[in-house]
Amino acid sequence: MDVKTLKKWLQLFTEKVVDNKQYLSDLDTPIGDGDHGANMARGTTEMMKAIVEKNPETVTDTFKLAAMTLIGKVGGASGPLYGSAFMGLTKASMSSENLVDILEAGLADIQKRGKAEIGEKTMVDTWAPVIETLKNDELTVEKIQGFAEATKDIKATKGRASYLGDRSIGHIDPGSQSSAYLFEAMLEAGVK
Repeated sequence: MDVKTLKKWLQLFTEKVVDNKQYLSDLDTPIGDGDHGANMARGTTEMMKAIVEKNPETVTDTFKLAAMTLIGKVGGASGPLYGSAFMGLTKASMSSENLVDILEAGLADIQKRGKAEIGEKTMVDTWAPVIETLKNDELTVEKIQGFAEATKDIKATKGRASYLGDRSIGHIDPGSQSSAYLFEAMLEAGVK
């Protein structure tokens, strides 16, 4: 992965989040605060603004700037979680160019921050299967979206949605859906 491709990936991610801002908030309304789309659109837009203004020259510096901006500009639980993910990507990119290794570090930091495991209706339920599928070189946009949609059948045991118990079933996790946009953008940008 080179810095130009990474910037394209983050630009495409931002566009997907902004284009689907209302949908992400609609997903969040029945099981959260209803602000996931607005928070993510604001944060990713600020992230791209910072990247354009500061024009980092390395993959690591770009990931770090993205992490710091997301932590500072995305509200709710998503800011710290996405910020942690991007800090994991930052640290791993210092010693590896392997995409799977880098993404695994991001997932590990999400899990550490959110104390979340697979099957708890969180963004982990998109990140983990994406990484496993990527290892087999079988990742497609359809599979990514399928992972996000599969959270509909999970009972939430983490975050605000966990207060709803069984009533959380039947709703796609908004963090899983925004993560799906991240990985769809990764494929479209040709990140390897």
